Amino acid sequence: MSASLLHDYIERISHLIRSETRIAGTDFDLQPIQLDVLHFLTRSNRYSNTPQSVTDYFGLTKGTVSQTIKALENKGLLLKTPDKKDGRKVHLSVTRTGRKLLDKAMPARVVAGAWGELAEDDRDRLLADLSQLLAKMQEANGMNAFGVCRTCRFNTQVSDTKFFCELTQEPLSATDVTLLCREHTIPTEEAEAAKIEAAER
Repeated sequence: MSASLLHDYIERISHLIRSETRIAGTDFDLQPIQLDVLHFLTRSNRYSNTPQSVTDYFGLTKGTVSQTIKALENKGLLLKTPDKKDGRKVHLSVTRTGRKLLDKAMPARVVAGAWGELAEDDRDRLLADLSQLLAKMQEANGMNAFGVCRTCRFNTQVSDTKFFCELTQEPLSATDVTLLCREHTIPTEEAEAAKIEAAER
């Protein structure tokens, strides 16, 4: 497959999802980006649920993000909470009403429907391939990976339910490691080998 054909496929899929998101948003008087931001925040850990992370993840201007957050606050779908250590920073959390809305609107029906038609092996292979492609594209653009915490090189498993972030030097819960993190770094072979060696000592 050529890069041009791959681009065409991804572009077409993106348009289909955007169209479905626009329709879903209309039902709740929300713009597609507002739904997208809510969805992102339900999957973000405490290092990523900030206005700056929203800006970086979507590649938007600070002004657009500020307006989006304000609109979601006014609709009772989002809450701002000051950071306990740094009063200049705020964390964003989706309210119960916001989560109920997302349950009805996301993922797009076109995605859910097509996903249900695929065999399990095809799903696993597709997710692995898309994950690898995304990582390569982010690396080429110098963008934050925003990967799942558990797959980060800095994540260390302490027990069945406890984890530790070597970067921030903070403990992580079993829930934390299932969420997206702006500090996510793809493990190198050397780092993984060092982890295994340390665990065996």
